[in-house]
Amino acid sequence: MLTRARVATSIMFAVHGSVTGTFAARLPWMADHVGVEVGGLGVALLMPGVGALLAMPLSGRLVHRYDLRTLTRLLMLCWCLALVPTALAGSLPLLCAALVLYGATAGVADVAMNAHAVVVEERLGRSVMSGFHGFWSLGGLAGSSVAALAAKFGVDGRVHFAAAAAVLCVIAAVGATGLLPHRPEPEVDEPPAFALPSRAVLPIGLVGLCAVFAEAAGLDWSALYVRNLLDGSASTAALTVAIFSVAMALTRFAGDAVVRRLGAALTVRIAAGCALAGAVVVVLARVPVVAIVGFGLVGVGIAVVVPLVFAAAGRLDDQPGRNIAGVAGIAYGSSLIAPGVLGGIAHLSSLTISFILVAILLAAMGAAAGALRARNA
Repeated sequence: MLTRARVATSIMFAVHGSVTGTFAARLPWMADHVGVEVGGLGVALLMPGVGALLAMPLSGRLVHRYDLRTLTRLLMLCWCLALVPTALAGSLPLLCAALVLYGATAGVADVAMNAHAVVVEERLGRSVMSGFHGFWSLGGLAGSSVAALAAKFGVDGRVHFAAAAAVLCVIAAVGATGLLPHRPEPEVDEPPAFALPSRAVLPIGLVGLCAVFAEAAGLDWSALYVRNLLDGSASTAALTVAIFSVAMALTRFAGDAVVRRLGAALTVRIAAGCALAGAVVVVLARVPVVAIVGFGLVGVGIAVVVPLVFAAAGRLDDQPGRNIAGVAGIAYGSSLIAPGVLGGIAHLSSLTISFILVAILLAAMGAAAGALRARNA
């Protein structure tokens, strides 16, 4: 039963990542369809973070009140279907509204599937969270690859998103049959309807914030860094993002074995050292190949941190839904502000200075790793 639940949870993570990858890879089509330039698209892309931040504080109550298997299945279906309105929007205001819904469903589905993953990990009695997030990365690669093919052959985004949503809904519905039924113990108090992160969650959330900020920097700015600062070609810039993403995915699958041997706190300290070394290499790089190595090291270093943060939050006390929602809110907030902060610093000075800030945050991540020790070590 636990093996089946582990497979089912992996499918949920892969589906969640596939929706994200599908959406991200068709952004050029979406901009053309709506008729917006980079500035307008940038405004629209703030909306998923806004939707997630508004919805996730409600997640703790949902996870407490409803059976996790039923809730996760329902929210994953909603998340898949949320692709469709984003493709149907014909104007910037409609796209922004669709993306608020898209982000809200993404956030609550994320909390539910991570809460279920914590239950599976606890019943197995060993670390498996990193592997689940590895399947999220695989799903993202699969979704973006299919989207790239759709774009190459000129498939209309509305047709593509409708077909993708239908296929992913079927996969999620079938996969969810293997999830574990789970409700909190009756004596556990119900969390508030709108719960902000608790004081105990904040140190754990700080670790997640630093990791997610560095991840956003790698995904959103690595190609531009290689292209603009180091005069790399467009293909080399694209390769940088691919290597960063693959490094994260592969490390997540190997991460659970490392965590079982070293414990969460020591793993995060070592990971932070690796990521910090990568960020320093990026800052000092004068040719593209050196920067690519640096970004790869950053990807390896931050890959296991977010899974460990979710696991630590889920074990913090008897309200895992609220705690995971709190950590997820901090992480989504970090991903929301990171592009603007890095872009603002780059505008005032340079991208090199932006990545010095990333290095500082990675050092802070290593220093705060002790917040995970008592829960996950």
